[in-house]
Amino acid sequence: MGLERAFADEPAFVPYLAAGDPNYEASLEYVEALARGGADVIELGLPFSEPIAEGKTIQNAIVRSLEAGMTPDRFFEFVEDLDVDVPLVCMTYYNLIYQYGEGEGPRPFVEKAAAVGIEGLVVPDLPAEEAGPLRTACDEFGLDLVFIVAPTTKGDRLERMLEQVSGYVYVQARLGVTGAREDVDDATEESLARLSDWDVPKAVGFGIKTGDHAERIVSAGADGVIVGSALVDIVAEGHENGDPVDEVADRLEAKARELKDGALRGASERPQPERT
Repeated sequence: MGLERAFADEPAFVPYLAAGDPNYEASLEYVEALARGGADVIELGLPFSEPIAEGKTIQNAIVRSLEAGMTPDRFFEFVEDLDVDVPLVCMTYYNLIYQYGEGEGPRPFVEKAAAVGIEGLVVPDLPAEEAGPLRTACDEFGLDLVFIVAPTTKGDRLERMLEQVSGYVYVQARLGVTGAREDVDDATEESLARLSDWDVPKAVGFGIKTGDHAERIVSAGADGVIVGSALVDIVAEGHENGDPVDEVADRLEAKARELKDGALRGASERPQPERT
């Protein structure tokens, strides 16, 4: 299991895009642009018809992807066609994982994901209490299993998550659904403090839009930032305006670089430990 290596030397920038949005070929170019812009891990959304954790921006991206023909098998082809040199994580919902392949259960999906180069899974609707079979399959095929920790996740439920998580923990910066915001929620620092005793990288997502946001998040103690809606907005605007794919890709690369640079600034602002 190797996602932790992306956080080893500096704060990680983890962008998200829905695979296949707005179409297969354009989406390949957009994901590759994020890698050029400094992505350390890329979360690829495998669209599901009932994405309960997503706000309107990503819901619309999922609709565009589904309408363009994205399926689990097409998703695996997409991953194989990508020309990137960063770890890839699949973000999807458990029904798609459970129903994939012959027979029920997560093992066939995980086996295929590993075969095409996916290194981890994020499954927003899977409770930690029911994650045993998926955790077992991930262990068998060497995938990390990332859990989302909300500001309200505490006590026994938090402990169960952190006992099963690997790679990194996705720290939800605010309550509600995904979506870019104009500010950064103060609850982030409280969430990071609750997780400080656990030896796993903490990447903060939900609401991060600018390099300044990324800077503040990392300076507060995060090991990385996860950004989705701010990037999906660029894809959606380009699609609606009929902009050339290469121009949209350039804007994504520039936004990625802004967010990565912000994360690096945040790391430089952290208090340095005293030398003894």
